Amino acid sequence: MIASYERMVAGRYLMPGRGEAFIFLVASVSLVAVALGVAALIAVMSVMNGFRAELFDKILGLNGHAVVQGYGGRLPGWEPLLADVKALPGVTDAEPIIEQPLIVSYKNRAEGILLRGMRMTDIARNKMLAGNVVAGKLAGIAGEGNQVAIGARLSETLGAGVGDTISLISPEGQVTPFGTTPRIVPYTIAAVFEVGIFDYDKALVLMPMDRAQTFLRLGSDVGMVTVTTTDANRADRILAPLVPRIAGKGVLVDWRQMNGVLFEALSVERTVMFVVVGFIILVAVFNILTSLIMLVRAKTKDIAILRTMGAARSAIMRVFVTVGTVIGVLGIGLGLILGFAFLAWRQQIVTAISSLTGVELWDPRIRYLTELPAKTDPVEVTAIIVLALVLSLLATLYPAWKAANTDPVQVLRYE
Repeated sequence: MIASYERMVAGRYLMPGRGEAFIFLVASVSLVAVALGVAALIAVMSVMNGFRAELFDKILGLNGHAVVQGYGGRLPGWEPLLADVKALPGVTDAEPIIEQPLIVSYKNRAEGILLRGMRMTDIARNKMLAGNVVAGKLAGIAGEGNQVAIGARLSETLGAGVGDTISLISPEGQVTPFGTTPRIVPYTIAAVFEVGIFDYDKALVLMPMDRAQTFLRLGSDVGMVTVTTTDANRADRILAPLVPRIAGKGVLVDWRQMNGVLFEALSVERTVMFVVVGFIILVAVFNILTSLIMLVRAKTKDIAILRTMGAARSAIMRVFVTVGTVIGVLGIGLGLILGFAFLAWRQQIVTAISSLTGVELWDPRIRYLTELPAKTDPVEVTAIIVLALVLSLLATLYPAWKAANTDPVQVLRYE
C-alpha cells in the first residue's frame, strides 16, 4: 500500500519544478509514445481481425464451408447426394449450384465473368446476395424472358444497368462444317448487387438454375453442391463420411483448400504486425526509464532529506514506481481513446488521407473488400493494456531502486 505522503510526493514529482522543464518534456513524450503504441496496436489488430472475419464471412457466405465438385464441371444424380449431405450430423445447409467462367459483352465492351446458376429459393435465403441489392430486384430474374443479376463493379465496367441487355458468350457452341461457333445469348439485367468483395462484384453474373442448365447445355446436371456446417474449422471431419459416397463422381474441397493460402497469409501478417507495432510501446517504455533516471538525479537532495526524516528505502521506491506507472496508465488511457476514435472514423480517415496525398490507400482490387473493416477483440485489448502496463512498471524498477539506494550522508555532506 502507498502511504498518503508517498502519494503527495509522487504527485509533486509529476509536475515540473524549477529548472525541470526538460524532464517534464521527456515524460510527456513518454506518455504520448505509450498512447501512440497502444492506439496503433488496437487499431492494427482490430483491422486485421476485421479483415479476416469480413473476408471469411463473405467468401464462405457465398461458397459455403466446402463443396462437392463434379468431375468435368458436371455432377449427375445430384438430388440423392444432396439429401445425403443434408442428413449428415453437423451439416446445416447444402445447395446445388452451377459455376462457369464465360465472357459478357455490351456495346463493344467485353469482360470475363463467372456465371452462377442457383435455385430461386436458395438465392432468396442467401443474405450475401438478397441483402446487398443496390438496384432492381433479385426476384426479377425469375420472370419471363432471359433475366440476370450482375455485380456492381461489373455494371460500372460495362456501363450497363437495370433494364439494359447484355450478351453472354459461351465457347461451347454449335459445331458447323467450319468449326465450333460460340453461343451468344442476350440477357436483360434485372438487378445489380454488391457483396463487398471486389472479385465477385467485378465478375459474378447470377441466373436461375434451370436457365443456367439450358444455356450451358447441362441437362439436369449441376456443377457442384456447396455445404455449410456448424463449425467451419471442423468441416473436413464433419464431411469425412461423404468421401466414399462421391468416389468416382467428384471431389470434396473444403474452405482451407480453396482459400488456405490467403487465410494463412493473413494469420502470419497479423502476428508480424503485432510484433512490429509492439516495438512502439517498447520504445515508449525506454523513454519512461530515461525520464525517471533524469528525475532521480534532479531530486537527489529531496531523496536524501526524506531519508534523513525517516523515510524507508521501500517508500522511496514506491514514490518513483508510482510516478512511472502513472505516466504509463495515462498513456494507456489516451491510447485507448485514440485507438477507438480511429476505428470509429477509420473509413473517413482513409478517404481524407487518400484525398490529401492523391494515393489510393485502400484499393479494393488489391484488398478484396470495398471498405476498411474492423473487429475489436476484448481479449486482445485487455492483453495490450496488460502488456503496456507491465512494461511501464518494469521500466520504473531500476530508477526506483537507484533512488532508494541514495546515501543521504554523501549528498548532504557539503550542504
